[in-house]
Amino acid sequence: MISFRSLFVASRLWFSLIILVLLFVAAYAFPLLFPLVKVVFAVFMVLIGLDFWLLFFSKSQPAGLAFFARREVPERLSNGDENPLTIYLENRYSFRTDVEVVDEIPFQFQRRDVLFRARLNPRETQAIRYELRPTRRGEYNFGAVNVFVLSQLGLLKRRYQFEQGKMVAVYPSFLQMRQFELLAATNRLTEVGVKRIRRIGHSMEFEQVRPYSTGDDVRTINWKATSRRSDSQGASLMINAFQDERSQPVYCLIDKGRVMQSPFEGLTLLDYAINASLVLSNIALMKQDRAGVLTFSDHIGQLLPAVRRTGQMLKILELLYRQKTRFLESDYESLYASVRAHIRQRSLLLLFTNFETMSGMQRQLPYLRRLAKDHLLLVIFFENTELRALIDQPATDTEHIYMKTIGEKFSFEKRQIVKELGQYGIQTILTAPQNLTANTVNKYLELKSRGMI
Repeated sequence: MISFRSLFVASRLWFSLIILVLLFVAAYAFPLLFPLVKVVFAVFMVLIGLDFWLLFFSKSQPAGLAFFARREVPERLSNGDENPLTIYLENRYSFRTDVEVVDEIPFQFQRRDVLFRARLNPRETQAIRYELRPTRRGEYNFGAVNVFVLSQLGLLKRRYQFEQGKMVAVYPSFLQMRQFELLAATNRLTEVGVKRIRRIGHSMEFEQVRPYSTGDDVRTINWKATSRRSDSQGASLMINAFQDERSQPVYCLIDKGRVMQSPFEGLTLLDYAINASLVLSNIALMKQDRAGVLTFSDHIGQLLPAVRRTGQMLKILELLYRQKTRFLESDYESLYASVRAHIRQRSLLLLFTNFETMSGMQRQLPYLRRLAKDHLLLVIFFENTELRALIDQPATDTEHIYMKTIGEKFSFEKRQIVKELGQYGIQTILTAPQNLTANTVNKYLELKSRGMI
């Protein structure tokens, strides 16, 4: 059964109707043109009928199957990354078609430009590939794929609607995690800003006694083992071999308070912290350490103990997926009490938060000092990139000079916070949001190389 709801007028038809109207108007002024106009009108109606027949009554395929389309979308999307999607088109008509594809993407993207055009020969298939960048975690619902088909006459359009409604969850940036994992496996982390860090000294974890090789540190020679081997098998130096200390607990403490709601390039600071925590946890597990997560705001959220076992990364991913900002001031006293109660072994604590002023940091300093007394604490907070751009601009008038002065004051306070925390042995990272992941991984590798964890 033909549904006229699927019939649309093409732009070429509107143009032709305008020409016909103008010809009829001209025929009133010049009556000799009227017979010619009637012939043109009759031919025009025949062409419309032919176009309608081609689109709806073509014998090439059974009714309703003359064109096919489907959307291929990943099972889950990666937050803050460009995620690939594909729309497959198949022309089952016996003639060439021009198509317009309108994909009903989730409303969260706030886009109305997902329109594609293609030309398909008879029995041809094509793939349209495009990308979507979500900026919020949660559930995204895709609608139908609408395809408007035109024949070579191009007077009418037939709409095919393929109901492919699907709910897709947007998770923390697992694509970024995989990128770092791949680069780490191939020793190419420098491509994403991770520095090569030379090991300072030796770790305290003894591995074995082995024969000396060219390039080994002579300070590791085991003279007792060398003398025993010299007596039994001839002269040969023996050295103590050490390995990286393993199974060190690494916890990401994620602040979900109002200070983490600030946006940057579509993502909140909380999302940047979550994405960096996911990457750092994966790197820690690759380095044979144990990874855990603790979230907090005005009260303690969720705690995932640091372990190194199969499925730990999946648990971390699911935990981070459910985190939301709470618009209240974070309670650092509860954070300290929870860490003291549940994290008994000395651990590396990476605290993702944001301090805008010195007074804001000093209110929490007593609790940070207590955390640093029992653990190696690394406080990670954010540089205001908009403020930096304002400071770097040359001043043009008095108002601009005033704004730059205020900006310099806030920027200076950020640097003072770093110095103040350093006086109490608290490690810090002050970073722009886009550099957060690389800088965090750099600091973690640096602390391991110095034997601090």
